[in-house]
Amino acid sequence: MDPECSRLLPDLCAVLADPRQLVTDDTCLEKLLDWFKTVTEAESSLLLLEENPCLVNLLSHALKFRDVSSRILSFSLRLAGMFAAQENCFQYLQQGELLLGLFGEVGPHGFPAWNVPSVRSSWIQGLCSLAQHPSAEQFLIECGAMDTIFSLQGDSSLFVASAASQLLVQVLGLSLQGRATLQLGSPDGDWPSCAQSVVSYLEESLRSEATPQVMQALKVLTTMFGRCHQPWTEALWMRLSPLVVCLLEKDPVPTAHSLVDLFLSMARSPVFGSSDCDLWVTLAQTLSRLSPMQAGPLALGILKLHICPQALRTQAFDVLLLPLACVLEAAAQPPGSSGLLDGTGSSPAMADALLASTSSCAGLLCQSLAHLGELQPLLHGPRPWPQAPLLKATVTTLCVCSGSAVPVSSMGGRLCRILAGCVRVQRAALDFLGMLSQGTGPQESVTQVFAILLEYLRSPESSPMVLKKAFQATLRWLLSTSKAGGSNDPGCHTQPFLRELFPVMQKRLCNPCWEVRDSALEFLTHLTAHWEGQPGFRQALLASDMPELAQQLLQDPEAYVRASAVAAMGQLASQGLHATPTGPEHPGAQQKSLLQELLHILSTDSEGFPRRAVMQVFTRWLQDGHTAMAEDLEQFMASVFQVVSRDLDWEVRVQGLELARVFLAQTLGPPDCPYAVALPAAAPPIPPIEVLRMLGRVQFLEFAFRALFDCDRPVAQKSCDLLLLLRARTAPDSGLQGAGGGPDTATVEAALRAWQAGEQGQPLGELVPEVVVAVLRALDLEGLQATLAQSSDHMEQSPRSLLQDMLASVGALGGHEADCY
Repeated sequence: MDPECSRLLPDLCAVLADPRQLVTDDTCLEKLLDWFKTVTEAESSLLLLEENPCLVNLLSHALKFRDVSSRILSFSLRLAGMFAAQENCFQYLQQGELLLGLFGEVGPHGFPAWNVPSVRSSWIQGLCSLAQHPSAEQFLIECGAMDTIFSLQGDSSLFVASAASQLLVQVLGLSLQGRATLQLGSPDGDWPSCAQSVVSYLEESLRSEATPQVMQALKVLTTMFGRCHQPWTEALWMRLSPLVVCLLEKDPVPTAHSLVDLFLSMARSPVFGSSDCDLWVTLAQTLSRLSPMQAGPLALGILKLHICPQALRTQAFDVLLLPLACVLEAAAQPPGSSGLLDGTGSSPAMADALLASTSSCAGLLCQSLAHLGELQPLLHGPRPWPQAPLLKATVTTLCVCSGSAVPVSSMGGRLCRILAGCVRVQRAALDFLGMLSQGTGPQESVTQVFAILLEYLRSPESSPMVLKKAFQATLRWLLSTSKAGGSNDPGCHTQPFLRELFPVMQKRLCNPCWEVRDSALEFLTHLTAHWEGQPGFRQALLASDMPELAQQLLQDPEAYVRASAVAAMGQLASQGLHATPTGPEHPGAQQKSLLQELLHILSTDSEGFPRRAVMQVFTRWLQDGHTAMAEDLEQFMASVFQVVSRDLDWEVRVQGLELARVFLAQTLGPPDCPYAVALPAAAPPIPPIEVLRMLGRVQFLEFAFRALFDCDRPVAQKSCDLLLLLRARTAPDSGLQGAGGGPDTATVEAALRAWQAGEQGQPLGELVPEVVVAVLRALDLEGLQATLAQSSDHMEQSPRSLLQDMLASVGALGGHEADCY
C-alpha cells in the first residue's frame, strides 16, 4: 500500500467508526472496496492488517453498537469477507472471533440494520468472498451460518434471494470439490458435512407442498448443473432425481418453468451428454406430461442441443408443430391429416388448449411460430423441414385471423371466432411467413402467399404494426422469388403482383396514420434499392403515382415520415425514378428542384431526423456521382458546409464531416502507391495548393476547424481524423513552407484558441494555402486524437485522492487538501 494512503487510513477508519460522522456517499464506499480488492489481490491481506491495525478495529467496531448504520455495517461485512478470502488472513481474523461475530448465528441478525436488504446482501457477498478455502467450509458449519443461508433463499428481496441461491451453489461446490462419483454413491456418511447439510435442505424443499420452496430448490440445482461439470454432479442427481421426477407425477405439474430450466441446464452439461443417459427418458416423459404451453420452451431447448437422441428430437419437433397442425386440420376441406406430423393427427389436449380462450390460443400459436422461426436457420433438424405444409399452415392462420377463411367444421368455426382480428397472432404469423421466404415451395403455395399478403396490405382492418410486418414479409418474398428465378428482376409471377401492389401502396402513402405512411415509404426505399436498375420494375413504378406522392411527403407534418420520404426520394432520384422530366429542353429541372428542396429541409426543418436523412442522401449521391451534384459542385458543397457547421444536432454535423471526407477523397484522388502497377491516369492530379484553395472556397476548412473543438466528442474525433488526412496528403508535397509566425497565421491560431475556449463567434481569418499548411503543422492533431480516443472516465483517480476526499467531506482532513473529482 502507498505510504501516504497508510498515513491517511487511521483517520478515515476513525471517521467511519464514529456514529456521529454520517457517511452518506455510497459511491465512495464502493470505490474504497474496489481499492481494497485491488490491494488484496496484489499483496498479502494478513500483512495489510498487521501493518494497519485500524482496519481490524473498524471491523470490530461494527459489532459494538446495535444501532450501527446500514452503510457502515454493509461495508464492514464485505471488507471482512474480502480479507478472509486468503486462508492465513482468515485464521488471523478467527483468533479474535471477529468473523464469528460478523457471520455467525450471534452476528448482526438481531441488529435493526439487518432489516435493510443491502445489509443482508452484503452479508451474503462477504461469505461469497470468504468461501474460497477448506477452512471456510468448516467455519460455515460451526458458526451456524448455513441456517441463515437457507432462510435467505426465500427472502422478500429478490436480489437477496438470488444472491443466497448463488452462495448455496458456491458452498456446495466448495464442499464437493475433487470428490468422485464413486465416493459419493454410498450412504450419507461419505458426503462432507457441509455438502450433506445443503443436500438435506434441497431434499426437504423438494418434498415440500409449498411451491415457492420447491422453486428455490430447483433454481439452486439449475445454477449448480449449469456451472459445475465435475463428476460429483452425477452423484448429486442420482440422489435427488427420484424427488424431482415425482414432481412430474402431480397434476398439474408444479413449477413447470423451473423444471424446464433444470432439465435443459443438465442436458447442456457434458456430464449427462451420453446417449444412454437416463436424463433423455426424463425429458421425453416431461414433454408428454407438461401442458402444450409449458412444453414449448422445453421442445425448443431440446432441438437446439448438439447431442440428443433422434427419437427425442422428433417428439420435440412435433410439440412445436402441433398448434399449426390443429389449425390446418380445423380448416381442411375435406377433413384429414395436416401433413405436418408424418400422418399422425393432432392431440385432443392441443385442440382443447387452442379452443379454450383467445389468450390461450394466441399464446400457443405465437409461441409455436416464434420457436419454429428460431429453428428454421438451423441445419440439424430431426427430419426434413416441412416447408410446404408450414407455408400452408401459416397462410391458413392469417386467413383465419382476417376472417377470409371459410370454416368447414365446428372446430374451424370456433377457431375463426376466437382468432378474428387477433393482431398478436397476425404479427407473429407475418414474421414467420417472411422467414419462410428463405426456403422454396410449390408455385401454388407461393401464389397463396402473395394473395394473403396483398389481402393484408389492402385491408382497412390491418393495424399499423400488422401493415409494417406485411410490408416486411412482402419485400422478403419478392426478393426471394426473383433470386430463385436466377435474376434480381421481377419475374413473370411477381410482375402481375407488382401491378396490383402499387395502387395499394399509393393509398397507403396517403393514409391518415403516420406509421402507415412511414412503413410504405420504407418498403418503397428498400424495393427500389434492390430493383432500381431492372426494366420491369422501372416500368411499373413510373406508371404509378408513387414518386410524386413520395415527394409530396417531404412536407409531411410528422418528422419520421419526412425522414423516410427523404430516404425514398434519394433512392429514387439516384436512378432517375423520382419524377418524369418536364421536357427535353430542361433535362435536369426535376433533379435541381429536388436538390433545392432537400437543401431547404436541411436549412429549416425543426427536427433532426429529416436533416440527418438529407445528409445521408447527399453523401450517397456524391459517392455515386449523381448528376444533380455535377453541375456546380463547389457551390453545392459550400451551401451544405455553411448550414451543417451551425446545426445543433451533433449527428448532422458528423454526417457533414462524412460528406466532407468523401469530397476530400474524390478531390485528392487515390494516394500514390510505390508497389502499384503503372496505369494511365484518367486525369492529372490537382496540385495541393489548388486543393487547399478550393477547400477554402467551399468552406470545408472553416467547417473542419470549427468541428475540431466541438463539444460533442464524435464530431471532434471525425474532424481530427479528417484534418490528419488533409495534412498527410497536402502538407508534405505542397511546396509551401507555411507562413510560420506571420500575421495571418497568428490571426487563425488566435481564433482557434478562442474556439477551443468556447468563443465560437471570433472570425477565423483568411485561410490561404500557406496559412492552412502552417496551422496544420502547428496543431498537435495526434495528441488531440489520442485524447479524444480515451473514454470519459479515463482519468484514473488515485487512492490517496479518494481517501482525502472522504475525509474532507466530513471535515476531518486537517491540513490535507481535498482533491475532489
